Amino acid sequence: MMSGPDVWLLAALVAAVALAGWLGWRLRREPAQELERARADLSRRLTELFSLQELAYVLADSVELDRIAEQVAQYAARFIRCDGALVAMADESAAGVRVVAARGTLASLAGREVSAARGGLVGAAMEQGHLQVAEADEEEQPQLLDDVRVRRALVAPLRAHGVSVGAVAVSAETPGAFDDGDLRLVSTVATHAALALANAKFFDLVLAGKQQWETTFDALNDGIAVVDAEGCIRRANRALGELLRTPLPDLVGSRLAPALFGHPDELTELLDAVRSGRGQPSLTRRSERLDRMLRIGASRLGGRGDGWVVALIEDVTEQKALESQLLQSEKLAAVGQLVSGVAHELNNPLTSIGGLSEFLMEQPSTSARDREHLRVIHEQAERAARIVRNLLTFARKGPTDVGDIDLNDIAQRATSLITYELRLRKIELDLRLSKGLPRVYGDRFQMQQAVLNLLTNAIQAVSRNPPDRPRVVRVTTAPRDGLVMLRVADTGPGVPDDIASHIFDPFFTTKAPGEGTGLGLSITYGIVEGHRGRIEVQRGAEGGAMFTVTLPASDRTPDAGPTPEAAELAGATPLPSRCVLLVDEDPAVRQMIGVLFSHDGHRVDAARDASHGAALLAAGAYDLVIADPRAAVSAGETFADVLARHDPNFARRTIFLTADVRPETEEWLRQLGVRYFRKPFNVRDLKTAAAVMLATASSRTL
Repeated sequence: MMSGPDVWLLAALVAAVALAGWLGWRLRREPAQELERARADLSRRLTELFSLQELAYVLADSVELDRIAEQVAQYAARFIRCDGALVAMADESAAGVRVVAARGTLASLAGREVSAARGGLVGAAMEQGHLQVAEADEEEQPQLLDDVRVRRALVAPLRAHGVSVGAVAVSAETPGAFDDGDLRLVSTVATHAALALANAKFFDLVLAGKQQWETTFDALNDGIAVVDAEGCIRRANRALGELLRTPLPDLVGSRLAPALFGHPDELTELLDAVRSGRGQPSLTRRSERLDRMLRIGASRLGGRGDGWVVALIEDVTEQKALESQLLQSEKLAAVGQLVSGVAHELNNPLTSIGGLSEFLMEQPSTSARDREHLRVIHEQAERAARIVRNLLTFARKGPTDVGDIDLNDIAQRATSLITYELRLRKIELDLRLSKGLPRVYGDRFQMQQAVLNLLTNAIQAVSRNPPDRPRVVRVTTAPRDGLVMLRVADTGPGVPDDIASHIFDPFFTTKAPGEGTGLGLSITYGIVEGHRGRIEVQRGAEGGAMFTVTLPASDRTPDAGPTPEAAELAGATPLPSRCVLLVDEDPAVRQMIGVLFSHDGHRVDAARDASHGAALLAAGAYDLVIADPRAAVSAGETFADVLARHDPNFARRTIFLTADVRPETEEWLRQLGVRYFRKPFNVRDLKTAAAVMLATASSRTL
C-alpha cells in the first residue's frame, strides 16, 4: 500500500506526462508566442506539483498541530505570489478564531485570538465554507482579521469531514496578484492541509484523553490490574505496585494470583466467573504474603472477547479492623446497658448488707466471734460493690470521675477484673505498690481502661510462653522526682526492635486474625498523652516487654476529710432527738437506715414509696430528709421536685441516696447542690454528713 506522499508523486508524474503530451501537441499546431506561454504554464504546473509533493511529505511527517500549521504558512508564503500568509484555527473554547502560524507581513498576528464578530475575511471563509477573494476599492481596504486591513486577500477554508476547522489566508500589496493559478493552488493546499490539521487535532484529543486516563488510573488509591486470559498482568497502576512493593515494569507479565496470595489458583474461580459472564462477584481474603486483608472485584474488559478482565484490588485491612472495633463497641454498649441495670439492682442489697453488718460490728453486745463473722460479711459486701464499680468502669457506664486519683487504687481495681483469667491461664501476678504514692490528676475511668489494656496485652503475651518458661505479670508503682510511675512488665517473648516504634500506631498488631484489632495500645497511648504523661516500652529484665507510664503528680491540696467537729458530732457527742424522713423504695435499705438513726435516738418516719413520702412531708415537719431523688411521685414528677416545691432551701437539710449510675444523674445532683451518696456507701460517711446537718437544725423547716 502506498503512503500519502507516494500517491502525490505518482499523481505528479502522471500530470507531468499529460502536460508534456499536451505541450507536444501545441508545439505542432500553435505559433511561437503561444508556444512560449504554454511552456511557461507547463513549468509553473510542474513547480506546483512538486511543491505540493514536498508539502505532502512534510504534512505526513508530523502529527503536531502547530508544526503542521507552520509548514502550511511557510509553504504558502514561499510558492504563492504574496507578501504574507497565515493559518487560523477555530477556537472552540472562546467561540472565535486563533492564529496558529503566520509569515511575512502577517507575522505579527501569530498567536492572536479574536472573537467571531471580528473574524473578517478569515471568519467569513470559515463560516461560509467558500473561498474568499477581496481587493481594495477607492474607499477602503478589505478587513482580513481583527483590525488588519490589506489591499488584496485570498482566504480558503480548511474543511475536513464536512466541518470548517480553520482557514489559510494570503495577502499582497502589489497589483496583479492572485491569478487563477494562485486560487487553484491555495484551494489545493487548503484541502490537504485541512485533513492533516484535523488529524493532528484528533490526535491531540486522543493523546490528552490517554494522558487524563493514565493520570486517573495512577491516582486511584486502590490497585487496578488488566489481566489476560492466562491470569498475567498486562497493565497495573501505581497503587498496585505500592501494595505489592514491586516496580510497575516488573509487574507486567507476572501472574496476579501468586503476586497477591502466593498461590496460583487463588483467583481462578473469581476470574472464570467474570469471563463466563456469571455476574461480577468479589472476593475478600487475607493475604498471608502481604499480611493484609484484600477485597478483589473484577469485570470483563469491554470490547475484547479474549478473556481479558480488569481487577480492582482494595486494601480493606483498616476497614475490617474498624468494623471489628465497631462490633466490639456495640458488644460493650450492650454489656454496659446490662451492667447498668444489674448494678442498680445490686447496689440496694449491697447497701443494706454492708450497712447492717457495720452497724452490728459496732454494737457493744456483739461478741468477738460474731464480730469476726460480721467483718467477713462486710468485707465481702465491699468486694461485691467494688466488682460492680469496676464493671461499670469497664463498660464506660459509670459517671465521669475527674480529680485526684490514686494509681495504686487504679492498679488494684484493674487487676481484680482479671483475677479469674490469671488463674485460668496459670499466670502469676506480682503486685508491688509503693506506699504513700502521690496522687495524679485525671479521669479515673480512662486511667483504669489504660491499665487494663496493658494488663490484657501482658496476659496475651505470656500465654504463648512454652511450658518451661515462667508466666509472670508484674505491676509496680513508685514516685520519681515529682512524677508518678506505673509499670506493667511480663515474661513473654518481648517486642522486637524492628517493630517497637510502631506498636502504638492504630491498627498495628502482631496477633493472628481475630485475636485483636491493634487499637488497645493506641488507645492507651492517647489516654496517657491526654493526662500530660508519657508511655514507653522496653525489654524487661526477664526478657519480656516492659511498659512504663509516667504521669505528673497532682499539685492540688488533698481533701482533709471530715473535720474533728463533724467526727465528734457523728459519734462522741450525743445529739438531741431529731425527726428524720426516710424515702426509699427498697425495704432492706429502709430497715438499715432506720436502725442506724433510731439507735441514736432519732425518730425515723420511713415512707414505703415516694407518694407516701410526699404525704408525710406535707403533714409534718422534719429536721432531715434522706431520700432517693429519682423516686417517682407521679408521672413526670420525682420526689426531688416535691422537695423543691415544698422548700426552695431543702438542700441544707437533705441527703440523697442513689443507685442510678448514669452520668446524667451525677451531673443533675451536682447542679442541685445537694449532699448525695452513691449506693453502696460507707455508713460512717452517711452518719457524719447527717450529724453535721442535724447539729445546725435549730428549727424544723421541712
